[in-house]
Amino acid sequence: MLISEADRERIVAAIHAAEQRTSGEIFCVIASQSSDYRLVPVAWAAALALLVPLPLIHMTVWAAETIYAIQLAIFVIASILLSQRSVRFAIVPRRRKNERAHAEAMNQFFAHELDQTEQRTGVLIYASVAERYAEIVADAGIHARVPQDVWDGAVASMIAAIKDGRPADGFVAAVEQCGAVLAQHFPPGTLNRDELPNKLVQI
Repeated sequence: MLISEADRERIVAAIHAAEQRTSGEIFCVIASQSSDYRLVPVAWAAALALLVPLPLIHMTVWAAETIYAIQLAIFVIASILLSQRSVRFAIVPRRRKNERAHAEAMNQFFAHELDQTEQRTGVLIYASVAERYAEIVADAGIHARVPQDVWDGAVASMIAAIKDGRPADGFVAAVEQCGAVLAQHFPPGTLNRDELPNKLVQI
């Protein structure tokens, strides 16, 4: 479990408190990873195996069958070693991890219907632990009035907390900072009803 029950309650309480001051809706999602990157180790192993025959052909008198067997063995062994979770995530380029995490953040935004609020004031706070990635996705009503760089402080707080193994603290800090921004631009309406559940989803 990424977030304990006690920490989940802390985050939900922070969402509730923040939404008392705004008509915006805050929703949180934490993922253990945004992708398994299963093909990355295979690609690295294949590239390594392709390099094997050249020196063997020029430096040995081994038969083609022997060189092929060595090449195949290296591919299999490299695939197994590079597929270990800690190694696999280390060899994935940062840009690729960011792209996958961003894509998953957008998937979660639409899956939980944050684009369906009456005033288009839904905000997703998304974190992916394996990628050490965090993002705040704001719907059109908010994005039109609050530039993306306003969320940088909240995102930085989340990433730092994830790196320290304190994702719950990161979420609480991000919720509080988002709540302050939303309260400034989107004060509570007459009814100030909850259009989305106050919850943290773990995937």
